[in-house]
Amino acid sequence: MKPYPKYKDSGVEWIGRMPDHWKMAKLKRLAKVKLSNIDKKSNEEDLPVELCNYVDVYYNDRITSDIEFMKATARKDQVDSLSLKRGDVIITKDSETADDIAVPAYVPSSLLGVVCGYHLAHIRPYEGYINGNYLFRAFGSHGIRDQFEISANGVTRFGIGKYAIDNSMFLLPPTQEQVIIATYLDHKTAQIDDLIAKKRRLIELLTEERAAVINQAVTKGLDPSVKMKDSGLEWIGEMTEGWGKMRLKWVVKEKLKYGANEYSELIDPNFPRYIRITDFDEDGLLREDTFKSLEPNIAKDYLLDEGDILFARSGATVGKTFQFKNYEGKACFAGYLIKVTPNETVINSDFLYFYTKSIAYENWKNSIFIQATIQNIGADKYQNLEVPLPAIEEQSKIINYLNQIISRFDQTIAKTKKQIELLQEYRTTLISEVVTGKIDVREEVAA
Repeated sequence: MKPYPKYKDSGVEWIGRMPDHWKMAKLKRLAKVKLSNIDKKSNEEDLPVELCNYVDVYYNDRITSDIEFMKATARKDQVDSLSLKRGDVIITKDSETADDIAVPAYVPSSLLGVVCGYHLAHIRPYEGYINGNYLFRAFGSHGIRDQFEISANGVTRFGIGKYAIDNSMFLLPPTQEQVIIATYLDHKTAQIDDLIAKKRRLIELLTEERAAVINQAVTKGLDPSVKMKDSGLEWIGEMTEGWGKMRLKWVVKEKLKYGANEYSELIDPNFPRYIRITDFDEDGLLREDTFKSLEPNIAKDYLLDEGDILFARSGATVGKTFQFKNYEGKACFAGYLIKVTPNETVINSDFLYFYTKSIAYENWKNSIFIQATIQNIGADKYQNLEVPLPAIEEQSKIINYLNQIISRFDQTIAKTKKQIELLQEYRTTLISEVVTGKIDVREEVAA
């Protein structure tokens, strides 16, 4: 792909040069912006509607009838001004991070009875000025997005007002060229998204196979010729005949312990790290970008020892586990976590941790949810978790085997995740290059 034949100075630092025949304009000259003012309380005269909400926009490029919208009510004037029509663009106006401000979605077809919901801004392009699909793409580009991150204000939650949206600057090719650009990007991003979807599916399959390998090893051992017996537990099924099983409370050094109910914004590296439920990912790795610390006099009662395992007790991450191992320095843990200290004369910390990554453990966790009205697993339930228990020597053999096998899965999964990350970066860069006129795609579409 090649650049445009002729450029001029845009007069805006973050854009630099732009194609000679392009213009720039504030969004208020190109479209009508309205912040959603749907009330959460309903009145008798309100009309039944479906709400397109924050998550619908955040997770979808296109707002279509395939989405399961929230049922609600709205005043007639809100329905009239916030209904979703073909060509509309919806953006997020509030978020927990500035990066997630002004995330856009496009409405390719009118949606009868669907209105713009909470924490969103509704943008309707003026006909003949700017193409809605092109505007959607422009919102997704570097530079243009930076305007909103800079304008966002807040401490624990960020937001942008109508003034900031109205006065944001957009590059303006001729109308027909806008359509060409949008068509090109629709085609190219669909190709990239398809490739990303395939790689995500590969990760799902690898993760499933990884869990199956772990499950086989921690419930049935390494010798396929060994006789099996019924474990007596639906979520485990058969297990090796010579193995026992014990509840978690009988294989620990001390009672299961809840963490500190403290809020901390400290980032002092000399203080113990304060590990919270959001600090470790699904792979059981600590995130460095979320580091917080706790004052030593508070942390002292919640310090972690090598081999301790933390269990998440509530929320979307309930059941997730983290093994405190090979950490340089001191660390403590927060209240939504439960500490388990394995008695290593009975059960190896690595064996127990591997068990929490097995299909059997997942099945046990789901069985708890079936019995409960909310997704919450407290110490009273964790302490009764039945754990398969081979001899310590056999546990060591299983651990050595799994360390070798699982590292191969982890390497492949990590490599695939990196590929997805690079594809996503390429996608954003491509959009930015095209909508800011750095590359000319007119002949690409014509061809």
